[in-house]
Amino acid sequence: MLELTLSLGGNHRVFHPTAILGPDFWVLVDTGLPGSAEAIQRIVVEAGFPDVPPSAIILTHQDLDHIGGLPGFLSVSRKLPVVYAHLGDQAAIDGQEPLLKASPERVAQLLETMPEQQRTAFENTFIHPTRPNVNLTISDGDTLDFGGGLAVIHTPGHTPGHVALYHQPSKTLLAGDAMVIIDGQLSGPVPAATPNMAEAVRSLSKFKAFDIEQVICYHGGLFQGNANKRIAELADQL
Repeated sequence: MLELTLSLGGNHRVFHPTAILGPDFWVLVDTGLPGSAEAIQRIVVEAGFPDVPPSAIILTHQDLDHIGGLPGFLSVSRKLPVVYAHLGDQAAIDGQEPLLKASPERVAQLLETMPEQQRTAFENTFIHPTRPNVNLTISDGDTLDFGGGLAVIHTPGHTPGHVALYHQPSKTLLAGDAMVIIDGQLSGPVPAATPNMAEAVRSLSKFKAFDIEQVICYHGGLFQGNANKRIAELADQL
């Protein structure tokens, strides 16, 4: 679990992408806001990972704070990483459809704040793409051969193609934005950022099938301690 601290309008926000170490490569789950690639690369190297770009990137969903750093990784590597995402969000990530929760006006405002190099990379990736960004689509029930196995759990509601990932060897759930941690407590998805809250809550029931000892939430970090019981409470009460 990475701790990525970014400044937004003078306020500091912390995000938690995840990196998975292979024999001589590493895999990144989610990429932060635009301009995050360099900071993520620095953090993983400090953690002992090889000083090379990720060989694969898994995007849990299309929100800007999860896909925004992708252009930075696509522009620094001769061998481009394989990018995974669910079909439900692929068109938005590929720049073929508008982002669900970022209006063109908001994107335009964001672009105005970027340095020229970052702005150009973002536009070439998401505004005027010359090729798809997603190389491989993932589906509910798939297992990705990283870190001993990552099970894909399709959890729509926050976005149509939102996925969580279950790392069986460590019994860790990478929840994306399906859940958050607030004041140390595992909580359900944020209603204001979840267009289909009813569907998002139904999606939580899928986690009951997994033996979960710890949960990494992109917003909030690590939750440990009777995770399955807490998840069942959320699925049944929200």
